[in-house]
Amino acid sequence: MTLAAFLAAWALHLVAAASPGPAVLMAARTGVTEGFRTGMWLAFGLGLGALVWAVAALFGLAVLFQIAPALLWGFKVAGGLFLCWIAWNMWRHAADPLPAPVEGRAARGRLSALRLGLATQLANPKPAVFFGAVFVGTVPPGTSLPWIAALLFAVWMNEVICNILVARLFSFDRTRSIYARLKTGIDRAFGGILAVLGLKIAAT
Repeated sequence: MTLAAFLAAWALHLVAAASPGPAVLMAARTGVTEGFRTGMWLAFGLGLGALVWAVAALFGLAVLFQIAPALLWGFKVAGGLFLCWIAWNMWRHAADPLPAPVEGRAARGRLSALRLGLATQLANPKPAVFFGAVFVGTVPPGTSLPWIAALLFAVWMNEVICNILVARLFSFDRTRSIYARLKTGIDRAFGGILAVLGLKIAAT
């Protein structure tokens, strides 16, 4: 693998990681409701989820889905339903008041935020399709393990940095005060968007 090929694969994934979707939406909401620290751990989990899909794609995920298309369909349905469940909880609790931040303590535990990020990414078949159908095509056959390791690290960093930036942007006091005033409408809008994404994933 050449440096040019590595940079092309890195840039392609960076665009995908920064594009709006369930991961970015979850990072934004976590940042505004639970603070930057929780959003940071969520971003680590989102990065791990992307890493799982990338490893699976590099080691035969696309071939597996070609052999057993029903498996991809099952992933899509399960992932879409999980996202819809998150959306329903957003909608159901939209009118609840925003909890006051607790100084020195994250609203959610580190492992809990990490698990939520990982589950959100694994429930979204979009990365599976991206890595299996697009990303793998940028990796030349016979690429050595050091290049693959560097590429996987770049994937993780792309996801983590993009979502940390989103969580940070939405964790500022000014953003939080605006959100507190408009919480019901914003949560229902977030929930509605996530539900649409989940239904679209399950139906395609």
